[in-house]
Amino acid sequence: MTELHRLPGENEEQFIWRLGRAKDSGELDMDWEEVANIINREFRANEDEYRVSSAYRKPYQQAKRFYESGVFESLTGDEYVEQIRESTRELEKEKIKVQTEKLELYRWKREDARDELMAEKFIAAMLQMPEVTFPEYKCDRVFGSRSAVLAFGDEHYGADLRILGLRGEVINEYSPEIFEERMQNLLTQTIDTVKREQITDLHVFSMGDFTDGILRVGQLMKLRYGVIEGTVKYANYITYWLNELSKHVTVHYQMVFGNHSELRFFNQKKGSFSDENTGLFVRELIKARLDGNPNFSMTVNPTGLIFDTIEGYNILGIHGEVRNMETALKDFSMTYSTPIDILIGGHMHHYKGETVGVDKEVVNVPSIIGIDSYAISLNKTSRPGATFLVIEEGKGISIEYKIKL
Repeated sequence: MTELHRLPGENEEQFIWRLGRAKDSGELDMDWEEVANIINREFRANEDEYRVSSAYRKPYQQAKRFYESGVFESLTGDEYVEQIRESTRELEKEKIKVQTEKLELYRWKREDARDELMAEKFIAAMLQMPEVTFPEYKCDRVFGSRSAVLAFGDEHYGADLRILGLRGEVINEYSPEIFEERMQNLLTQTIDTVKREQITDLHVFSMGDFTDGILRVGQLMKLRYGVIEGTVKYANYITYWLNELSKHVTVHYQMVFGNHSELRFFNQKKGSFSDENTGLFVRELIKARLDGNPNFSMTVNPTGLIFDTIEGYNILGIHGEVRNMETALKDFSMTYSTPIDILIGGHMHHYKGETVGVDKEVVNVPSIIGIDSYAISLNKTSRPGATFLVIEEGKGISIEYKIKL
C-alpha cells in the first residue's frame, strides 16, 4: 500500500514522482485534485501557499515522458552524479584556461610597457650626456710578444655604506664619490704600469656587478640611486675612464654581466630574467660613445663571457659564480671544446691565484667596493683593488701586479 506521508529524507519532487507512479499503476485510486491536496499538506504549512493540481501534474508528466523515452536507463544514480561532476571539472578547466590567457596577456602588456619606459629613460639620459673627445691615434704601437690584462669588477655602483670595526673605527667606506676616487687611482696606477712594462696593447676585462642592483628589498636602504639612474651614471663614468686610458695605450675591452645587474623585480629567483640585465645598456652605451675612438675596440662574445687569445694563450673571463675555479677551467674547456689556459673571475671580492698546470692559471680578482656587510657576515674581507697581468709568449702570466686602492 502506498504511503501517503513524506518518507524520511524524501524531497518534494521525489514525493510527487512516487505518488504519480502509484496512481498510474492503479495502486492509488485518486485523481490529481486529491493527490495535490496530499502534497500541499505535506509541503505547505500555510493554505495560502497551496498549489493547484496542475502545478504537480505537469512536472510529473514531463518527467514521465523523459523516463519512458529511456533517457535515464543508461545511467545509474552514481553514474549520473559522476557525469555531472566531470562536466563541472571540464567547465572549471576551461575557466582556468581563459583566466591564464588573460594573465599572460596582461604580463606581456606590462613587460612591453616596462621595457618601453626603461628605454625612454635611458635614451633621454644619453641625449643629455656631453660629447666625448677622442685621443689621437697611437701610431707607435708595437706588436711584440708581450701584452697585458687589466681585470677589475664588483664596483657595486650606487651603494652607500660605512663598515665599522671593533673599536668603532671605519674599516671601509663607500659611495659614488669614493668609487670615482678609487677608479681615478686605478687609472693612474694602470698608466704607470703600462709605461713601466712598455705595454702597447692592454686588454681590459670588466668582471661584472658594476651596479649594486636590487636583489632584495633590504638593499634599498643603502642605494644612492635607482636602477636606471645608477646604470646611466656608471655607464657615463666608465666611458670617460676608458677614453682617458686609451690616450696612453690601445685598449681592447670586454665585459661580463653579474648577478647584481640582473633585473629580478623583487623576490624573483636568480635567472628568472637572465636576458634582462642592465649590463646590456652599459655595453651598448660604451660601444656607441667610443665608436669613433681609434685606440679603443670592444669585443662581444656570443656566450656573454669574456674570451680572447693573447700571446697564444686562451683566456676566459667569467663573473665567478662557481664553487671551484680549477674545476671550472676544466669544465669550460670541455663545454666549448677549447683548451682554456687562464680563467679569470670576480664575484668573490678578494684576490686568489693558483697554478693548475703548465702555463695554466686561475685568478680571482678583488673588488672595487671592498668590504661590505655581506663580506663581514662571511668573515671574508679584502682590500679594494684590481689585477694587472703581463702575458708573454711561451710563458703565460710572467708578471702579476696586485693593484691596491
